[in-house]
Amino acid sequence: MSSVGDVSGSFLDQYQIKNERSTNKDLGKNEFLNLLVAQLNNQNPLEPQGNGEFIAQLAQFSQVEGIEKLNTSMGSLLSGYQSSQALQASSMVGRKVIVPTDKAVVDTSESFKASAVLPVTSNNVFVNVYNSAGSVVSRINLGEKPAGNVSFIWDGKDSSGNLLPPGTYKFEAQATYDGETKGLHTLLPANVDSVTLGGSELMLNLAGLGTVPLSQVQVIGQ
Repeated sequence: MSSVGDVSGSFLDQYQIKNERSTNKDLGKNEFLNLLVAQLNNQNPLEPQGNGEFIAQLAQFSQVEGIEKLNTSMGSLLSGYQSSQALQASSMVGRKVIVPTDKAVVDTSESFKASAVLPVTSNNVFVNVYNSAGSVVSRINLGEKPAGNVSFIWDGKDSSGNLLPPGTYKFEAQATYDGETKGLHTLLPANVDSVTLGGSELMLNLAGLGTVPLSQVQVIGQ
């Protein structure tokens, strides 16, 4: 009479589980169940399989099936996430966002509104405006301000009151505290030209500024 080991070996050969002849090294739930049934049908009636061993094999089968279901669920979840990401991307194009940067594309025919982050109260807060050539064209004096986000407005004119052409300008915010003048982080508006999908998060392609991750966006406007 064949032993359980002989039957198991024959059954494995039938399904080509051996590495040298198998194209798929994973034992799926169907193969596992067939193997278990074959073992039960061909066990030695004088030495039947113990309850503990049988329960252990059933537990293994449940684990295999659970892993397959988990893989299916994760695949569905990933597909849903990608669809959500694509929908979110399409809604971002053409909108204005506020991001931490020191440069912005400015339409000087309109007032330019932005803000700087002030860590402590200061009695002397100001913003220098540079043109694309790196020259200071204007200075916005804000005076004394409490800690927090400090808003400022530039009218698009130079220090002599002349209207400057539209283009990319740099904004350098500074404040005096702790006995010295220190630079501040600025939060400036930008338009979203397009969005790049892929990776762990969306990447926003901003007009005239380059690419920033969505996680850096402070405010999303119209």
